[in-house]
Formats: sequence, structure tokens, C-alpha cells
Amino acid sequence: MSDNIIAKRTRKTIYREGDTAVKVFDKDYAKYDVLNEALNQARVENIGINVPKVLEVMTVEDGKWAIVFDYIEGKSLEQLMRENPAKKDEYLEMFVDLQMKVHSCTCPLLNKIKDKMIRKISEADLDATTRYELHTRLDSMPKHTKVCHGDFNPSNIIVKDDGTPFILDWSHVTQGNAAADVARTYLLFKLQGDDEMAEQYLDLFCKKSDTAKQYIQKWMPIVAASQSVKGKKEEREFLLNWVNVVEYD
Repeated sequence: MSDNIIAKRTRKTIYREGDTAVKVFDKDYAKYDVLNEALNQARVENIGINVPKVLEVMTVEDGKWAIVFDYIEGKSLEQLMRENPAKKDEYLEMFVDLQMKVHSCTCPLLNKIKDKMIRKISEADLDATTRYELHTRLDSMPKHTKVCHGDFNPSNIIVKDDGTPFILDWSHVTQGNAAADVARTYLLFKLQGDDEMAEQYLDLFCKKSDTAKQYIQKWMPIVAASQSVKGKKEEREFLLNWVNVVEYD
């Protein structure tokens, strides 16, 4: 299997096996997290968007857990943007349109993004006053039930040769306010050091969806705090800076 590596992520490796993609998790990866990821993906398979179907959950060598999906032949949107810089604006349009399509869907069985953020903010390396302010702001935000991908970035979109896009990696999917999902994508571009793309993305999303940029920005410290709980030290520091620079109402 080691000769067919498609991608490596933190604590997981994805292999190609014929017409399937096999995501193998590190041995210390919690069983309930693997099963939850498979369940999340299965739940969004029938909401009207192109998603690789879950075929099997199993254990492989050394007792590691793995999820088997349909293999989608194509290039990631990230790769296409890199290979065709002249078409970057066109690809960004596709990216935003896809995210808006996800947000137009509902899936009542998904966990609520607000519940997840309440838990994460409570765990964040922040003083009690800041945590209180974040919880208060989160509680005041409008309550929605839109599907939120949770890690929507160009590397998680595969475009087939015929132009059909598929959205991968639904491990963080929730339901709730789509502005939180947009804030997350914006911060992902910033984390990658692509400030120009971050601003282009936010401007385009707000224009296409008729959303006030200030509304998305109100979510930034909430999302940054909730995302700071995991990841590398430098990423945590970057995200916590986003919490601290914002003036609270």
C-alpha cells in the first residue's frame, strides 16, 4: 500500500487502491473520531452535492483504523490554481459557488456548530474574561441550520477531467451559521500566508451571497478561539492573536 500514497495529513495517510481511496489513521487515533468522520461523510452523501461515498470502515496493519471511499480521479482546486495562475479568478468563483451550494443544504442529524464552539472556547488557552466575552458573542449570533464544511479550502476540492467538482474531507462538518464557515476559510488562507487570496475570497463571498463583511468579521475571534485548541504551536499563537485584536461590543 505504501507505493500508492495520494496524500499525507496530520496523523493520517491516504492511499489509492484501485477504484478506492483508503484513509489510514495513526494507531493512537481515537476509534470514536474515525467512526464519527465516517458517519459525518455518510450523512452528507445524499444532500445534493458531489461527495465520495463511504464504502467501508475497517482495521489494517497494526490495528490502525481506516475508512474506504470512492476514489475521485482529478486534480485538486489548489493544484489547478497553482498550475493555471491566469485562471485563478475563475477558480475562486467556482470555489465560492461550491461553498454557497453547501450552505444551501440542510442535514438535521449533524452536530451543531454552536455546541462544538462552546466546548472549544472553554478549552482555549484564554483568560476567563476573554472566554466569557467569546461565549456571550457566540450566544448572540443568529441561529441557523445550514451545512458547514468546517475545513473548506482548495485542497479539499477535486475537479474531474470533465469539470465536475467533488468535495472531500467532511470530518469537521456541522450545521449552523454559515458565516462561521466563511470565517474559518478566511483564516485558513491567512494561516497559509496567502493574505491576498484571503481578502479576494472574502470580498467575493460577501458580494455573491449579499453578506455584510462586518458580519463575517464578528465571527473571526469566535472561530479563531475554537480552532486554537488544536494544531501546531505557531498556528495556535496566530489564531489567538485574532482573538486579542478584536474590540468587543
